Amino acid sequence: MYVVCKDHVELAIDKFVDEFEEAPDIVDLEHTKFIDWEPPITCEECKCEAKFLIV
Repeated sequence: MYVVCKDHVELAIDKFVDEFEEAPDIVDLEHTKFIDWEPPITCEECKCEAKFLIV
């Protein structure tokens, strides 16, 4: 699972595919809310605002 900004979506997809050998789901964090989990505010690769969850 990766939480990233728009600029790092492609990198996160590549990492996911390398690790799990299948295509990930991409969740837009602006339009999705979770009951028991708050996503990180910043991208894992930089300190920009996190926009997408790659799972």
